[in-house]
Amino acid sequence: MTSLHITVGDREQLRDDTLQFIQRGENDALSDDDERAVLQFGSYSDLVDSLTPLRLELIRAIAAESPASMREAARLVDRDVSDVHADLKQLEVLGVLDLDEGGSGGAIRPSVPFDAIEMHIEYPLLTDSDADSSPARAD
Repeated sequence: MTSLHITVGDREQLRDDTLQFIQRGENDALSDDDERAVLQFGSYSDLVDSLTPLRLELIRAIAAESPASMREAARLVDRDVSDVHADLKQLEVLGVLDLDEGGSGGAIRPSVPFDAIEMHIEYPLLTDSDADSSPARAD
C-alpha cells in the first residue's frame, strides 16, 4: 500500500520523524508493498490553504474514478474546468497527484499515485513559554 503522509511542523521535526521512521523500519521488517511519501507544511495555515475541502474532494474523485482528462475530472466534482485546472496544477506541484500527457486527443490525465493520505497534525494549545508563565492552580 502506498500512502502519502502529511505533517505540519518545522524541518527539525521532520528530520526527527524521518529518523524514527527509519529506525522502526530497521527493527520491524516492513512489507515491500508498504511505501510512504512525506509532504510537510510549515504551518497549519499552509496546510489549510493548500489542501482545501474542494481540492480534497477532487483528489478523492480522481482516485475513485480515474478520469481520462482534466475536463472529465471537473465534471466529476461539478466545477468549472479552469478552476479544476488551477487546482490540479497546484496539487501536482505539491506531489499529491500526477498529470500525465498523452490522453485521447492530447488530453492531460490526472492520477493519484497513493492508496491513502495520512495526516499527522500537532496543534499545541500552549507554547513552552505559555506553560512556564501560567499561574499555579490550587486544587
